[in-house]
Amino acid sequence: MNDPPCVGPFGAALFTDLYELTMVQAYDAQAMCLPAVFELSFRKLPECRNYLVACGLQDVLTYLEQAHFSDDDLAYLRRQGGFRDTFLNRLSSFRFTGDVFAVPEGTMVFENEPVLQVIAPLPEAQLIETFVINQVHFQSLVATKAARVVTAAAGRTVVDFGARRAHGTDAAMKVARASYIAGAAGTSNVLAGKTYDIPIFGTMAHSYIQAHDDELAAFAAFAGMYPQTTLLVDTYDTIEGVRKVVELSRRLGDRFRVRAVRLDSGDLLELSRKARAILDEAGLNQVRVFASGGLDEYQIADLVQRGAAIDGFGVGTKLAVSSDAPDVDVAYKLVEYAGQPRLKLSSEKIIIPGRKQVFRVIEDGRLLRDVIGRHDEKLDGRPLLKQVMHNGRRLPAERASLDQSRKHARRELEQLPPPLLKLERAEQGYPVQLSAALKADGESLRRTRDAPPS
Repeated sequence: MNDPPCVGPFGAALFTDLYELTMVQAYDAQAMCLPAVFELSFRKLPECRNYLVACGLQDVLTYLEQAHFSDDDLAYLRRQGGFRDTFLNRLSSFRFTGDVFAVPEGTMVFENEPVLQVIAPLPEAQLIETFVINQVHFQSLVATKAARVVTAAAGRTVVDFGARRAHGTDAAMKVARASYIAGAAGTSNVLAGKTYDIPIFGTMAHSYIQAHDDELAAFAAFAGMYPQTTLLVDTYDTIEGVRKVVELSRRLGDRFRVRAVRLDSGDLLELSRKARAILDEAGLNQVRVFASGGLDEYQIADLVQRGAAIDGFGVGTKLAVSSDAPDVDVAYKLVEYAGQPRLKLSSEKIIIPGRKQVFRVIEDGRLLRDVIGRHDEKLDGRPLLKQVMHNGRRLPAERASLDQSRKHARRELEQLPPPLLKLERAEQGYPVQLSAALKADGESLRRTRDAPPS
């Protein structure tokens, strides 16, 4: 499988925070290059989330395989001052040589669970932190938002319309990718369609109708060029627009192939019912009703529950920026160095020391609980973290396609307990426990740290 071209700073190891480079130079000066284990996890779910959909792994792996410093990068760092020539010379041959363990994209994850684990020489594992968080954080947020939208739509089509208001071109591309994994049918973003082989959808804008002297003439011209199109009917008067679609069908007779009408404003509940009635009365039962216009999962759920005659939804801005939860507390932290577990006891930011594994227990087809244990423990349940990279190269057996990740996300959603699928916060969250051995290791390390020097 060939990797698709990517939008973003792939290969650019300079996409990092300055303090990563200064720490790496200090590690280099102290010859601290033994293996380290860093783990990425979501510390706390947003108040309006019951789960997160892990996403962004494949972009992280692409980056790790390509990351390097160009001559121009090194010249830039040299001009900044503070970096020794010997260190910059080492950076000229930088390549990631470590191992990566991760949960598959599309996996439902919860608070404080390792989602991605990097095992590499300390400088390498440190340097990649910024990019790893950048990709997993955003794509997981959007995949989660999209999963909620798809759940709210209750089987109706959902299409990503978010490119124009996403926070930059890279974000727009990743919105299309993550939302497709989470169950969206496709995207309006043509480059994303080409890059990721995602179905693309599109109709017309109001400007096309406005550019014509007559709305019906605009419909006729567009349907003449694109017979199976969707016609936007709310430029002037929505109901009159639907009636003109009916008139077009009478003029075209057997040549009428229009698939849908799109509502983009107004009272979508009432307008959809009226549109459906007009179409059905004219014998156009095959013409679907598609809705867009500032929608999110809350509005869609309300429309579905109140019986709106809508067959599909275009969701843009609120999906692209994950409007009700635009960020989540994600951390990439050192848990082991030189074979020894490492502890952090900062208030509300405690790190569970040592390399770990997550075991998922499923009963009667539903997620029952997760147990975080030591990486070498054998506990009940399915281990979630799988090795996906060895010595800086992806393992072919673990290279999931986008469609495989999409199917995995669907299965994961189907296995969630029903209370967690609701849009509001569940009274009881999903249980995530620590194994007895992991608890004992943590307590032992704390006692060692607290013991007075002999």
